[in-house]
Amino acid sequence: MTSPDSTSIITNKEGSVKVVDGPLTVNAIRQGSPSLLTNEIDGRIVKIRPMATPVDQISRMVGARPASSMIVDYYSVDAKMPMAVLAAPITRIPDGFYGTFPTYRMQVKDNDAIAVTDTLMLSSVDGDNSGRPVVIYVVAADKGSDTPYTVIFINKTDPGESVGLKGLKMVRMGRAAGELDVQTPQFEALPVKSSNYCQIFKAQVEQSVLAKLSSKEVGWTISDQEEVAIMDMRLGMEKSFLFGVKARLTDPRRFDEVLFTEGIWYQAGSEISCSSANFSNDDLVNIMRQAFTGDCSGSSRKILMAGSGLVERLSKLDYTKVIGASDTVTYWGIDFTEIRSKFGVLCVVLNEVFDQCGHADHGMIIDPQYLAKYSHIPFRVEHLDLKSSGVRNTDALVATEASCLVLRHPKAHCRVVLE
Repeated sequence: MTSPDSTSIITNKEGSVKVVDGPLTVNAIRQGSPSLLTNEIDGRIVKIRPMATPVDQISRMVGARPASSMIVDYYSVDAKMPMAVLAAPITRIPDGFYGTFPTYRMQVKDNDAIAVTDTLMLSSVDGDNSGRPVVIYVVAADKGSDTPYTVIFINKTDPGESVGLKGLKMVRMGRAAGELDVQTPQFEALPVKSSNYCQIFKAQVEQSVLAKLSSKEVGWTISDQEEVAIMDMRLGMEKSFLFGVKARLTDPRRFDEVLFTEGIWYQAGSEISCSSANFSNDDLVNIMRQAFTGDCSGSSRKILMAGSGLVERLSKLDYTKVIGASDTVTYWGIDFTEIRSKFGVLCVVLNEVFDQCGHADHGMIIDPQYLAKYSHIPFRVEHLDLKSSGVRNTDALVATEASCLVLRHPKAHCRVVLE
């Protein structure tokens, strides 16, 4: 006879799962569809004070990626720089010619930004007499040299001995290949490998009436005591996800390794600084411009999580037709105030964790499309039999999660600092 616990799980070639020879139990669900209960539990957790922990809230609503190890390796790829910056004036090569064009030596700050056959526009330098900006063409490159690039001027007949100044920005334009060219210098857009550690977060509740909770996880109802414990756990996770420091150590007493996750505040690829005393609409426009253009470009709608000081200054601004604040909108169970501009939309929310961690006048702009959560141990609840072990005459309920957050396109996120 088949026992009640002898349920068999069969997975066919198409990947679908069937339960045979037994009832559909919690154990069977865990074996056949391990993500089902995890998603349901996350769906219950996000209903506990979502406004207090926006980062944790968004990461749960978006969904976590399973991690096979406590050390998470991930890759991020940034777009090639749209501009190049001169490290020195462009100087004439004596007796150097490319056909009938005199050749010049050019040095830039980032040699990986330019390749042979690139065209570059110097918008602040006049070209021919028609008032058009000068355009130069890269004809050769020797990246081992101090002045690695050989260039010619397309529309400036007599450039002189030197052109441009140190720090001058040049706009990268399209490459210009010859009629017989088959190949072009490749763009080395190799992803950059980074890593973060999954930190083990725990919360414990001791209450005898919760003894049968483990058999009802899908229909999980949260008691008042559990809610307080899990809320405290989420607040701690929020602080670690934002401002945690990546580290690992071995406990000298237990010889047990402890991992600490790195906060996304330190992963952001850029920072915007504004005056705290004279914060104005101009500063807000500058924030919007830097958050949505250039290297920071990403989604047209981003999230600004801010401390109370920054929210106060935003609230005192007189919004105009160019910058406008809309009514409250709700995403991921969180109430945001939208600030709209020609550059994009910022969804602003007060995050009390910034105040608690000494960042009341700071904020962080996050692109939710490039925020990823990795979970080595999804949120789960376990019972400790403390009565049998002779510790206490109680049933202990322990909530555990091992996870971390990463920014997959760091430059799409930026810190906002009022000085």
